[in-house]
Amino acid sequence: MLLRTFGWSFGITAAGLALAGVLWGGKGLAIVAILSVLEISLSFDNAVINAGILRKLNTFWQKMFLTVGVLIAVFGMRLVFPIIIVAITAKLSPWEAVRVAINDHDRYEALVTGAHPAIAAFGGMFLLMIFLDFIFEEREITWLGWLEKPLARLGKLDMLSVVIALVALVIVATTVATGVPVHGGHGTIDKAETVLLSGVGGLITYLVVGGISGFFEERLEEDEDDEDEDGEEAGQAAEPATNGPTKAQVAGLAGKAAFFMFLYLEVIDASFSFDGVVGAFAISNDIFEIALGLGIGAMYIRSLTVFLVRKGTLDDYVYLEHGAHYAIGALAVILLVTIKYDVSEVITGLVGVVLIAASYWSSVVRNRRLGEGSQESDDDKTEVTTGV
Repeated sequence: MLLRTFGWSFGITAAGLALAGVLWGGKGLAIVAILSVLEISLSFDNAVINAGILRKLNTFWQKMFLTVGVLIAVFGMRLVFPIIIVAITAKLSPWEAVRVAINDHDRYEALVTGAHPAIAAFGGMFLLMIFLDFIFEEREITWLGWLEKPLARLGKLDMLSVVIALVALVIVATTVATGVPVHGGHGTIDKAETVLLSGVGGLITYLVVGGISGFFEERLEEDEDDEDEDGEEAGQAAEPATNGPTKAQVAGLAGKAAFFMFLYLEVIDASFSFDGVVGAFAISNDIFEIALGLGIGAMYIRSLTVFLVRKGTLDDYVYLEHGAHYAIGALAVILLVTIKYDVSEVITGLVGVVLIAASYWSSVVRNRRLGEGSQESDDDKTEVTTGV
């Protein structure tokens, strides 16, 4: 399973590093390798979150995630997206933005870095909403019960996560977004309006894409329940009721639900990639080196996502999703802070790794405790049966 799942990643890594060596020599090869490791270290929590969604989809959409999804992630987010941002923020034509990216690396770096407040506000708000909706949802299994149970009770208030996110956005816009240093250290600039607009854009994107995918998922579950009830009433050999949903209708709803959940996955991946794309300029300002290095890393994250789904890891280690969502919350805060202040990618990566590792270890301890309890129960039954 390991080779089948990661085979494409291994192959693309070998081809990508070989291409980097041919085009840019040893230095370029080293830069691409470092960028790949950077992307993997920053996005491990992304794989856990994606796996929680991807396991709801069928095999076809899992393959779409590894094929079409990779094209979107590599070419869309790591190559095309920064150019679009440059074109919009610098008011350049798309062709001029491409020319700058290829021929004027220093100016391209300055333009992308200058657009960072807008990128961070959009991505930060989107990720913050994912975290808030998770932490305010009531669930049977809690990791930090002392914190999650009271917050789940508060979450019964309608739109609480939206209100908190908007309050956080206003605070950031009126504090962090004022006096943002200009790239190169030449003075400061007020980015409050830009941050407000971009943050609201991230919030709206989350509500629209997440809301639509959730709507179709609920419709699918309701129709499947109705079909089961109709089947039970009519008997195993009876034809389905004429007023109930047909198999074709259920399949259609499943397709719609899967499609919008696929879009939701892509937007989540985009939000996670923002910090990596901007942070990559600390290592290189060549658009193709950045795209190749981050693209290799993105491929591993997607393979890891599918691996987690096929191995049932999230079912075996139940706190992993909790740790990943806490990492998302931390990343959202870091993104918003980086509007004005520099935060090392090492810190960003370590926060996610520590939270994921802690949740994994807690899951292991829980499984051992449950296993010991089950063993004790079996021993008690044996004693009663044998009359010992």
